[in-house]
Amino acid sequence: MSEGRHSQGPDELPAGQATEVADGVYAFIQPDGSWWLNNAGFVVGASDVLSVDACATEARTRRYLSAIERVAGCRPSTLVNTHHHGDHTNGNCLFSEATIIGHRLCRELVLENGMARPEGLWDPVDWGDLEMAPPIVTFEDRLDVWVDDLRVELHHFNRAAHTNNDVVAWLPDRGVMFAGDLVFNGSTPFVLMGSVAGALEALDRLEEFEPELVVPGHGEVCRMPDVDIVGEYLRFVQVTAEKARSAGLSPLEAAREVDLGQFADLLDSERLVGNLHRAYAELEGVRPGDPIDLVQAFADMVAFNGGRRLRCRA
Repeated sequence: MSEGRHSQGPDELPAGQATEVADGVYAFIQPDGSWWLNNAGFVVGASDVLSVDACATEARTRRYLSAIERVAGCRPSTLVNTHHHGDHTNGNCLFSEATIIGHRLCRELVLENGMARPEGLWDPVDWGDLEMAPPIVTFEDRLDVWVDDLRVELHHFNRAAHTNNDVVAWLPDRGVMFAGDLVFNGSTPFVLMGSVAGALEALDRLEEFEPELVVPGHGEVCRMPDVDIVGEYLRFVQVTAEKARSAGLSPLEAAREVDLGQFADLLDSERLVGNLHRAYAELEGVRPGDPIDLVQAFADMVAFNGGRRLRCRA
């Protein structure tokens, strides 16, 4: 039986760090990019700062805001959420001076789901003192936001991928793409709440922009050739699902039997089970992004992980 792969414990993880990846554009990378350890980033102008995403906990979000203030001397006036998941939105409430922007469905799902503070599934987390703060400006397909005279293009690709409300932030004058969780670098992609096929289509759309640098939702800053493994993994999921479903295997049974091959070193391999649940649903005609049994999918992921709670270092 395979088990989910994780790296070292929380006390060994370095803190998140802001790195300038282009003129006035910073990526805030939180090692090791595993569960709830998302990336964020910010764009600094002469009189304005825009942030892409918050963090999962109060402590991590406050460290991120301190990093912004050290660089820019002020807090952001604009906050863009790349999607509704709590590792990217829980800390929204601490951006007290910012206008929060997201896709229409991002706002709806934050309001519907409330604060993301899951208990019992992951290792215990000190979430801190946080309140729900959904986007207050929403859009459907495209919105331009300006940091002084620098355009930040927000795009939704009209398909479910990681979720049904994924937004990328593209800076054409800097060649930098904040891809949110359309891209995982070093950890297993996760499309349980979106679509395997839709995620592949979204990657094709990303490639059309020809970015010089990609800031993934999790993992180190990379370039488009480094993103190829995400597509290769998703096609592996599709092929595995087709064969296993035809053989009468459940998603959990399929995940236990398949050889991960080149993907064995990706963190959080238990996500394969969730991805197979979504791939099976698509083979059965469920529309991309439509609800499936998340409780069963996560229970199977825990079972794949040897019955242990999923490791969380947030």
